Amino acid sequence: MTNATSWHRVAGLDDIPSGRVTTVTVGTRVLALTHFEGEYGALDNRCPHQGGPLGEGSIERGWLRCPWHGYDYNPLDGSPPEGFDDAPTAYPTDVREDGVYVELPPESERGRTVGDVMIETMTNWGVRAVFGMVGHSNLGIADSLRLAEERGDLRYFGIRHEGAAAFAATAYGKLTGGLAACFAIAGPGSTNLLTGLYDAKKDRAPVLALSGQVPSRNVGRGAFQDLDLASAFADVARYGAVVHADGDHAELMTLACKTAIVERDVAHLIFPDEVQVRRSDEKPSGPEGRVGARDIRPPEGEFARACSLLRSAKSPVFVVGAGARHDMGPIIALAEQLNIPVMTTFKAKGQISDRHRLGCGVLGRSGTPIASWFMNESDLMVVWGASFSHHTGISEHKPLIQVDRDPMAIGRFHSIEIGLIGDVATTAQAMAASISDPFADPTERVAERWELWRAEKASRRQDDRGAGINSALIFEELTATAPDDAVICVDVGNNTYSFGRYFETSNQSILMSGYLGSIGFALPAAMGAWAAVGDTRKVLAVCGDGGLAQYAMELTTLVQYEMDVTVILLSNSELGKISKEQRAAQHPVWKTRLVNPDFADVARLCGAMGTRVIHRADLATALESAIAHPGPALVDVDADVVLI
Repeated sequence: MTNATSWHRVAGLDDIPSGRVTTVTVGTRVLALTHFEGEYGALDNRCPHQGGPLGEGSIERGWLRCPWHGYDYNPLDGSPPEGFDDAPTAYPTDVREDGVYVELPPESERGRTVGDVMIETMTNWGVRAVFGMVGHSNLGIADSLRLAEERGDLRYFGIRHEGAAAFAATAYGKLTGGLAACFAIAGPGSTNLLTGLYDAKKDRAPVLALSGQVPSRNVGRGAFQDLDLASAFADVARYGAVVHADGDHAELMTLACKTAIVERDVAHLIFPDEVQVRRSDEKPSGPEGRVGARDIRPPEGEFARACSLLRSAKSPVFVVGAGARHDMGPIIALAEQLNIPVMTTFKAKGQISDRHRLGCGVLGRSGTPIASWFMNESDLMVVWGASFSHHTGISEHKPLIQVDRDPMAIGRFHSIEIGLIGDVATTAQAMAASISDPFADPTERVAERWELWRAEKASRRQDDRGAGINSALIFEELTATAPDDAVICVDVGNNTYSFGRYFETSNQSILMSGYLGSIGFALPAAMGAWAAVGDTRKVLAVCGDGGLAQYAMELTTLVQYEMDVTVILLSNSELGKISKEQRAAQHPVWKTRLVNPDFADVARLCGAMGTRVIHRADLATALESAIAHPGPALVDVDADVVLI
């Protein structure tokens, strides 16, 4: 490396009026360039007092005044008034025919930092996507993320609101079971993450949250954006730590990633500003030797009792929850071997196809009559990875075998006959090896119940109050046009209930804000889903106007990163679900009306494809065109608020 200085042209001769100062950048250096009494000065842009930007100051009575606290310096050589000894570094200047030049030494090598160690450890644990917003208190970590992206270790997505970052990372975890990260500054940037992180916690999705923090010397002193982030995140984070200067940094990141993945929960790290860029020679860590196999089989005694109870049943059914999302192969194989009908919770919609001969659709408030009929006719229910939400309504009066890897999930709300603690897939495989005689084939009964429900849906599709397109028709057309392997992110509200009831799945993956039920989930979740699958699968977001409006400007994020996401918007200028609840409670409908823009116009202004559908005859073509479009698209459907 050479130590020779070099000259850099920083301005034209007429760029800076006399008596003025401006900011110029050379490589990574930022300089305050002054023009005073016919001469030019070049100073380090940081005021020695508190780092104020001298280039944003002014020249008053022969002195360059810092804009923050009024400290004065000679505008040409940086020297302070008599009696002071602080001074910004000054660099030689030269006025040439083509402009003003500054002589600078070579830039110092960046050096390895604590941030580098921790981000490398994070990527060793499989983090490939980070969603966030760069700001003043996380710049060191941001620079480490920049280097990781340049190496191809991860991809960083700059979002418009940190809440969207948390939802995107949560959706990534729900879809893949793997780990993504969300990233924010101190204070409000980090608190904006909380809703999305609570969604992850409630739905057992792994997420890593990274928070910048004010310098350690300012923590607790009421500094700008100084919050006790450890306390703020204490309830939501299964693991949380402040990264101190002399800590074992690779180990802290390893514990955070391990906790998030193994416990399927939230982990949170806080990075004080000065620690992020502290030099470090540590080696990164990783998952090797830190995680054991988790294909655990239930205890033999309980397992044998469960198999005996299942053999003695006449008409058993399977209920599958979102906890079995990544274990469906063995469950479906067991159901096929034994001829057992399979229904899902709403969060698990799509985990068995509605076209499968044993698929009975969704059970519960957002469900189908097929599932409820088979539950009512059953004499034994085997429940796989479900949480027994009261919205699902799994019968408490039927004999129950519950299979779950979480001991606290067993019999959570009421007593059951047998609780099997073990890996869901492993348990299903063990049952397949232990029980060979099938039950009476229910295929014809399943088909008959679907035929009845489809006839009912066909009748409802004809309903028309002149107030928009009804949901039965909207989701019939979406069923016909959505790719079989699409990832579909749904929001909260009437649009979601209608989706659960009317949309028929093939092999799609469905993501939602389950237990938290957070409106606004669908669009940022689609960003996270796209980060996981790229252009290998189509990603759809189904939402209402109330939900979309919460994160509507993330449409620009879809455009910026060329995300192949199609938004299907059911627009009715009303918080329709709330209006419905007010009527059910015998209250007047109050404050649920919305004033909306033309969201198709908004999409087009953001750079996406936008289509508005008012007439039912135009719906199919609009959906087909938007889904076929190779990039961000939005279909704004004028939907009936009542006919859900």
